[in-house]
Amino acid sequence: MVAVEFARFLGLPVTARANLTDITNSACAVLCDVGTDLVIVDEIHNISLATRAGAEVSDQLKYFSERIPATFVYAGIDVESAGLFSGIRGRQIASRFITLATHPFAFGTKTQREHWRAVVITMEQALRLHRHTPGALARHGEYLYQRTGGMLGSLSHLIRGAAIDAILDGTEKITKAHLDGIRLDRAAQNLSETAPGKRSRGRKGVA
Repeated sequence: MVAVEFARFLGLPVTARANLTDITNSACAVLCDVGTDLVIVDEIHNISLATRAGAEVSDQLKYFSERIPATFVYAGIDVESAGLFSGIRGRQIASRFITLATHPFAFGTKTQREHWRAVVITMEQALRLHRHTPGALARHGEYLYQRTGGMLGSLSHLIRGAAIDAILDGTEKITKAHLDGIRLDRAAQNLSETAPGKRSRGRKGVA
């Protein structure tokens, strides 16, 4: 399925008669031809090396990394406790990658606040609301941080939910009331409750 998903992402036809070797070769050839230099594999914590399926996925990703001259980035949650570095395959993964722990955005220093504001502005620019004033969300930067605890996924959910409500009620612009009306995930709620104590932490990294 990993090879098939690569092929589908590239728009390559996958017939019922195509075998794994054919699909893999086609995907690798296209990725090399277009000069792909970065491959990001998300949700890596869902791979269980203790199962046959998980082991096959690990082997397939290893094969792709050997065939494609690109940087491979694996992103996941608590990958150490998920056993991703255990056993023979796990040791192979550990010997091929560096690990970088990521944290929510911080809001303590001027630089950190500027980074957070830049993220909010970037998300705001993606809105297609007819009456929304550019920069309106950026003015609520501290409020957005307090609500989300600096988590990008929670921020995206909050803005998207508020935008949907603005469309449904016909206002076509996000207001503070729209933002107040969106319920967020438990992780964001927990982080928002302790956000002031976390403001000295560094900004979010990339893994």
